Amino acid sequence: MNTRTMNKNGAGKVRGTGRATLEEVAQLAGVSTMTASRALSQPRLVSEATRAKVALAVAELGYVPNRAARALASSQSRVIVALVPSLSNAVFSAVLDGIHDAVEASQYQLLIGNTRYSDVEEEKLLNIYLQSNPDGVLLSGLSHSPHVQRVLGSTRIPIVSMMDLAEREQDLSVGFSQLDAGGAMTRHLIGRGYRRIAFIGAQLDERTLRRADGYRQAMQAAGLADPALEVMTSEPSTVALGAELMRRTLDTVPGCDAVFCCNDDLAHGAIYYCQRHGIRVPHDVAIGGFNDLPASAWMVPSLTTVETPRYPIGFEAASLLLDVIAGREPAQRRIDLGFTLREREST
Repeated sequence: MNTRTMNKNGAGKVRGTGRATLEEVAQLAGVSTMTASRALSQPRLVSEATRAKVALAVAELGYVPNRAARALASSQSRVIVALVPSLSNAVFSAVLDGIHDAVEASQYQLLIGNTRYSDVEEEKLLNIYLQSNPDGVLLSGLSHSPHVQRVLGSTRIPIVSMMDLAEREQDLSVGFSQLDAGGAMTRHLIGRGYRRIAFIGAQLDERTLRRADGYRQAMQAAGLADPALEVMTSEPSTVALGAELMRRTLDTVPGCDAVFCCNDDLAHGAIYYCQRHGIRVPHDVAIGGFNDLPASAWMVPSLTTVETPRYPIGFEAASLLLDVIAGREPAQRRIDLGFTLREREST
C-alpha cells in the first residue's frame, strides 16, 4: 500500500491526494506552517538556518507547492503564458528562446502552448491556461477568433502580441511590419529587372497573408500585378512542398522570371527543384525567401531572404510584459524591431 495516500493530518482526517502538504513540511522541519510558507515564498524574511531546515524537509517529502492556492491568496500566480503556432518551426523556436531568457531571471514560470495554427486550439489552450490566473499572456499575431477576442477583452491581465505591430498605439506589441517586409522583397526583385514575379505561399496564416499583401502592393505600384502570378495553398509549409509549388508555378505561369517564397523552407525546396531539373538560379529564374534561416546562407546558390528578429521579438515581448505586470509604464507599447533584406546569389 502507498503509505502517502493513506497519511493522516493532525486532525486525524485521511488525505487521499498522495501529495505532501505544507503542514507536513513544517512538522518535519520543526517550524510553524507560517514560517515554512515564508521560507518558500519570501526566504529573505527567515534565517538561513530555517531556510535550510525547510529545504531539507521539502526534499525529503517531495513537496510541490500548490501554486493555485498561492495565486488565490496573493492575487498573483507568478505564471506567464506564451502561445505560439508551432514548436518545431525554427522561427518560433527562436522566439521561445528569447522569451525564456527574459523570464529566466524573474520569479515567473512559463507555460507554453502550441496552437498549431488553429483558432480552435488557441481557444482551447487559452480557456485552460486562464484558469491558472496567469499574470500575463504572450500571443502570436494580431488576428484571433471572435471567442478569443471576447475572452481577451474581458480579462484585465496584460497581453503582448508578437511578430507583427498593432495598429493602435495603446496596444502592447513587439515585432515588425510583415506588410512592409513583403513589399521590400518584391521591390528588390523589381529593382533587379524582374517583371513576372510569382508569389508562393503556404499555411496561409496571418503573417503569410500580410506578406502577400505587401507583394501585391509593390507589384501594383510597378504596374506588374497579375493574380495568375500567385500560387497559394493552405497546406503546412515544408521543403518538399516548396519543390512542388515551384513545379506548379513554372508549369502554370508563362514567362515567370522570379519567385518570392513566403518563407525559407519553401525557397529551399524551390532551389532544389530547379537544381534537379537543370534550371539555373538566378539566370533562368530568381528566388527570394523570408526569415533568413541558418541554412539559407549556405544554399547553393545562397538565398536572398528577409532577416527577421526572431529571438529579439521573444526577449523584448517578455521584457515588456514583465514591466507592465510590475506596474512600470513602458517607454514604448508598440516596439518595431524592423527587418533586414539579405541579398545573396539567388537573385
